[in-house]
Amino acid sequence: MLIKESFADVQTLANGKESTMRIFLFHPTIAGYPNARFPGVVLFSEIYQVTGPVARFARQIAGQGYIVAAPSSYHDFTGPEPLAYDVPGTDKGNEWKITKTLDSYDEDSTKSVDYLLSLPTCTGRIGATGMCLGGHLALRASLDTRITASVCYFPTDIHTRTLGPHNGPDSSPTPSSTNSPHTLDRLHQIRGEVSLIFGIKDTHVPDAGRDLIRAKMREAKTTFSFHEFAWAQHAFIRDELSKGRYDPAVSRACFEVLLEVFGRVLKTELGEAEGGVPEVEHVC
Repeated sequence: MLIKESFADVQTLANGKESTMRIFLFHPTIAGYPNARFPGVVLFSEIYQVTGPVARFARQIAGQGYIVAAPSSYHDFTGPEPLAYDVPGTDKGNEWKITKTLDSYDEDSTKSVDYLLSLPTCTGRIGATGMCLGGHLALRASLDTRITASVCYFPTDIHTRTLGPHNGPDSSPTPSSTNSPHTLDRLHQIRGEVSLIFGIKDTHVPDAGRDLIRAKMREAKTTFSFHEFAWAQHAFIRDELSKGRYDPAVSRACFEVLLEVFGRVLKTELGEAEGGVPEVEHVC
């Protein structure tokens, strides 16, 4: 499927500060069918904004028949241009990641979904995906009930409750807190389906962190699948300057996971759920 690329600038006003967020759009096209409609997907980037690898990932998804909207997350601090995959770029991305407020992240997500729903070519069904910081943001975006499916690649800062400025031992709520702003403590609000993808060799989300996320997802009774790849490291999907961690074979397997979830949830007319899901019979 062919793709048309463009962008839209939308105004944001999180925390009383006005700024312009650029949303990069990757739109599938079918010759002779100008009114064709497709589901939408919000693609959240890693800490470097919408880089070459992120754009290529967006094109892969769009080519399967999804309108992909990739917001520039750091509009609070800089323009829409990507940060470089070097030490200064990494330092800026990591600094802004925890300086940007959770309210601002949430507004970005809301505005991105609003934009997709405003398109006459969108069916009204919305999914979310992303990698690293973007994997976390895709999961957090699922708190919005308009998002019915999310696929989160090696999401960081969930298990540590360290996204945004409200973190640390003095400010992080206890797991039993009822007013926590952190994603880990709000999983019960998710109504859609979630797929979480991790590399066991990822030093950013170690064994204990993955175990905590999985336990919290079960506790919240969220519909989810959990995938761990034995030799995958952090940023294994990044096909450029990944510091030797890019794994094409695992990336392909993960893309099949994404296509299965999005194809079943976003492209299929499931209708409203009725009653509980029957217990699976224990047979050989």
